[in-house]
Amino acid sequence: MRHILRLHPALRDDIADLTTRRPLPGPGLDRLGAFLFLNHHGPQTYRPNNRGLPFGPHPHRGFETVTFILDGELAHSDSGGHESIITAGGVQWMTAGSGLVHAELSPERFKRAGGSLEILQLWVNLPARLKMTPPRYTGLQRADIPEIAADAANVHLIAGQYAGQTGPVASLTGIFMTTVSLQPGGTVRFEGLLGRDVFFYVVRGAVTVGGTTAPAFHLAELGAGDAVDISAPADSVVLFGHAAPIAEPVVAHGPFVMNTEAEIREAYADYRAGRFG
Repeated sequence: MRHILRLHPALRDDIADLTTRRPLPGPGLDRLGAFLFLNHHGPQTYRPNNRGLPFGPHPHRGFETVTFILDGELAHSDSGGHESIITAGGVQWMTAGSGLVHAELSPERFKRAGGSLEILQLWVNLPARLKMTPPRYTGLQRADIPEIAADAANVHLIAGQYAGQTGPVASLTGIFMTTVSLQPGGTVRFEGLLGRDVFFYVVRGAVTVGGTTAPAFHLAELGAGDAVDISAPADSVVLFGHAAPIAEPVVAHGPFVMNTEAEIREAYADYRAGRFG
């Protein structure tokens, strides 16, 4: 069984009026294998006639963004022609690959009416063989994501297999990705973790693994093992995933994640030349 080695708090780093916490990268952990970055926006409430989210058009290359809309709604558009408005409980999975320009903004109705908002965005690395893969995008509403009941817990299966079901996202690299809602006394077990990079972030409440409690706004770094048991003393939400390790150099600069400095310079040159669309 895996146990908790270290807990890494999400540190405040607000973006304009958007409450933002970031556990990765942080002072004690630069990256967690294939998992590079997590922003936790909110929870907060926007007043009517607000300006909404500040993420206007910007480029990416060489990795994937997985965005979890826990509360509120988020509009996505990109230079590949993909557009969607995803509401609470939904997920946006974007493979930037060879390069996309995208925008993540609040829909006009949210700016007019206001409301509650909570969003997670996770960056996942791509291996060198896939960094220049054609971009793609999948927008999932809550109803598109299987909800599997465990012991006083619900596993929302986004990618991979669990309890005989398969998530709707066919990951290029075989990523397993879920959000888990646990009631007081709820437990859930994940297996097949041997040799995998495991991402485990407590969004709300608190959960216990092997006698160690991880509170909200903390990333739990786990030891080796093939399985993990998660239990909750109170209502809790966890982001849980795992991925095959990528044994390659990681060079990240701004919105690009590549293997060499030369590839970063090339990404900037291609973006300035309009080759991202």
